[in-house]
Amino acid sequence: MDTAWDVYLRACPCRDVLDLVANKWTALVIGRLAVRPHRFGELRREVAGITPKVLTQNLRSLERDGLITRKVYPTTPPSVEYALTPLGASISTHLIALNNWTSANFDEIRQARQAYDAAQEAAPQPV
Repeated sequence: MDTAWDVYLRACPCRDVLDLVANKWTALVIGRLAVRPHRFGELRREVAGITPKVLTQNLRSLERDGLITRKVYPTTPPSVEYALTPLGASISTHLIALNNWTSANFDEIRQARQAYDAAQEAAPQPV
C-alpha cells in the first residue's frame, strides 16, 4: 500500500530525503555521476570545494537512499566506483536542470542582490 506523503507537513518523514536532494553538494555530485561512474578522487577533484569528509557523508547518504551504487574492485589499494541507480538517474535530470538554471540566471540574481544591498545601505537605520 502506497502512503500519500506530504512534505509540507512538519511530521512528514520524507523531509529528510528533501534535505538530501536539495543539498548543493548532492546536486553537484549527482550531476557528475549522471555523466558516468566516478571514483572518489575523481569526484573530489570535479566537485571543487567539497571536503573529503563531506563527500564521504554525501555518498553514504545517497547510497543509503538507493540513489547511487558503490562498487569495490579487488585491487591494491582497493578501487571504489560510484554510479547512479535508476532512481538516482530519475532525480538527476531535475538536479541538472537546477544547476543549469542557476548558471543561466546568476547574472540577474547578482544584480538583484547588489540593488537590494545598495537600497539597504541607503535606507535610514533605526537608532
